[in-house]
Amino acid sequence: MRHTISVLVENKFGVLARISGLFSGRGFNIDSLNVAPTHDSDLSRITVVVRGDDTVLDQINKQLLKLVNVIEVIDFKEGQAVERELVLAKIKADTRTRSEIIQIVDIFRAKIINVAPESVIVEITGDEGKINGFLSMVESFGVLELARTGKLAMRR
Repeated sequence: MRHTISVLVENKFGVLARISGLFSGRGFNIDSLNVAPTHDSDLSRITVVVRGDDTVLDQINKQLLKLVNVIEVIDFKEGQAVERELVLAKIKADTRTRSEIIQIVDIFRAKIINVAPESVIVEITGDEGKINGFLSMVESFGVLELARTGKLAMRR
């Protein structure tokens, strides 16, 4: 089962290493990891997406709460959170294909943020379905480079 876990931590040196070490030490591969300060510069939010057994992840969540500098741990259940991801994609584009790419960008409410003679860079945000749909539509043009933030989640 896939889990999206939000961990509110004090913005201190070594916190991320301890948290990621807890997952890797239990044999969990992290699908995505996102870390950034919150509105309070003393706090950061870590969003971790992992796949695994519910029982083992419950144990990990309890162990996370015992770590120094961890304030709150939330394991979001289906539908409990708003989830988004940001993607930057450099897509091969020439004079023949550029207008078709622009149409796809418009359909997905994405933005072209850079235009070069042989490529465009597109910024798109959304849930996993929207991101994957967009990427499958532009795949035939050639995705030259891709950067993904990983999932962010916030309780509804």
